[in-house]
Amino acid sequence: MSNSRDAWWRSAVIYQVYIRSFADGNGDGIGDIAGIRSRLPYLADLGVDAIWINPWYPSPLADGGYDVADYRDIHPAYGTLDEARQLITEAHELGLRVILDIVPNHTSDQHAWFQQALAAGPGSPERNRYIFRDGRGEDGSLPPNDWHAAFGGPTWTRTDDGQWYLHLFAPEQPDLNWDNPQVRAEFEAILRFWFDLGVDGFRIDVAHGMVKDPALPDLGLSEFSVLALEGQEDHPHWDREDIHTIFRSWRAIADSYPDPRVFVAEAHVRPGRLADYLRDDELHTAFNFDFLKCPLETDRLREVIDRSITDLAAVGAPATWVLSNHDETRHVTRYGRAYTGVTAPMRDEGHPSDRALGTRRARAATLLMLALPGGAYIYQGEELGLYEVDDLPEEALQDPTWERSGHTVRGRDGCRVPLPWTGDTPPFGFGPQGSTPWLPQPEDWKSHTAEANQADPTSMLHLYRTALHLRRTLPDLTSKELCWIDSPNGTLLFQRGTGLLCALNLSDQPIPLPHACRPLLASEPLGNDGTLPPDTAVWLHRA
Repeated sequence: MSNSRDAWWRSAVIYQVYIRSFADGNGDGIGDIAGIRSRLPYLADLGVDAIWINPWYPSPLADGGYDVADYRDIHPAYGTLDEARQLITEAHELGLRVILDIVPNHTSDQHAWFQQALAAGPGSPERNRYIFRDGRGEDGSLPPNDWHAAFGGPTWTRTDDGQWYLHLFAPEQPDLNWDNPQVRAEFEAILRFWFDLGVDGFRIDVAHGMVKDPALPDLGLSEFSVLALEGQEDHPHWDREDIHTIFRSWRAIADSYPDPRVFVAEAHVRPGRLADYLRDDELHTAFNFDFLKCPLETDRLREVIDRSITDLAAVGAPATWVLSNHDETRHVTRYGRAYTGVTAPMRDEGHPSDRALGTRRARAATLLMLALPGGAYIYQGEELGLYEVDDLPEEALQDPTWERSGHTVRGRDGCRVPLPWTGDTPPFGFGPQGSTPWLPQPEDWKSHTAEANQADPTSMLHLYRTALHLRRTLPDLTSKELCWIDSPNGTLLFQRGTGLLCALNLSDQPIPLPHACRPLLASEPLGNDGTLPPDTAVWLHRA
């Protein structure tokens, strides 16, 4: 059964592929399926268990593919459906599972359904697939309520016939009406389509936002916040109770396959609510945003780790751990700042970063993350030590946040710059020499290519590869338990199984390591006297 205590997904390390920026197989500057296929051996050798591919569906790309025009096909720039089938087959032959993104809260405004809704007019069945309302005021010229969109501006756009449609994100992403049985049936059919092609699971985008209060009441907030849930016990569009009926039907579909498929939720919810999404008959796992956004401070880290494990254990679900993704500043950059958490919605630019310090702390955080019980996510390029590209030319920026904020928030492009693979000059093997990547790469990424990392035994890539292979082979890291051991202020020390210890030193002084322990892997060289230097982590085997 998929909820078995030894199911693969309970401890899987999953590698996130942002397809536009992973590898370009045809030289048009955009990553594609051919590029992914060419790098599958690299991913298998890295030691991950699965890949998660960001949306690859046909899309106008108003939001990097999260505006889907057709959920059963491949964007022409990325390849074909036949190529997708080949990728799935080749990944499975290498022992890699394949997880796709599903975007159920909204479609593209170019989706056939939305175009039909615009043509059909007010009160039509076609419009009932989305959330259309008359405006307020005598002439209906005011939006139906005071909600704010995630990318800035109002969450309503008026149509030519005077009605308004809801979009929690960009105007090009109209929200679906999940009270409509036709919408529910359509997405169940979409899941089956991809599961039948061999896809192993889905990451659910905005899993907490699909269901809305039909009354669409005012929120009384001056601006949008993904996490504006405090004091909102009955929020009108986030984390509503009816969402669980949908996910129970999805779980039944996943469990109907001989090799049950899996789900991971992107769900921003109130404290204590995440476990509700991970009950035995709902979703399997969820992203741990508390861990991703947590400052690199030992007391805060231990609190988040304990709460994550305890809350999810109540429903028999594993925790997951993640340091970066396609929506957040890369953690090499975050960890080089005075404040190491995520400091602002969408972006935290403007804070100077010490790259050498950030890299050292990132190496330590990696060993911490991979020593924790549960699953883990790696965002493409973090294994190469990539940092946030925060000086992209303004004319290159493509994130909708840049336009919607009136050019005040640069958006997420800085963590989405195409990967460097080989060579000393752009495009660094991302595509054929002479091709131009869709976002410019820094010249100094020549020291961060996969090729350069491979040649350096002390590199970030070697650290990841060694840790991932040890994670597979050390019996203690299959234990479900974590036992904290007393340690000095500014440090963490815990045991997995009967003999594996992980120590993390975030203090400003070297600390002695436990006696009778043999180092297995350290993020930086240990002191000559066997001490653990500051901003360093180590895995130890107790003799």
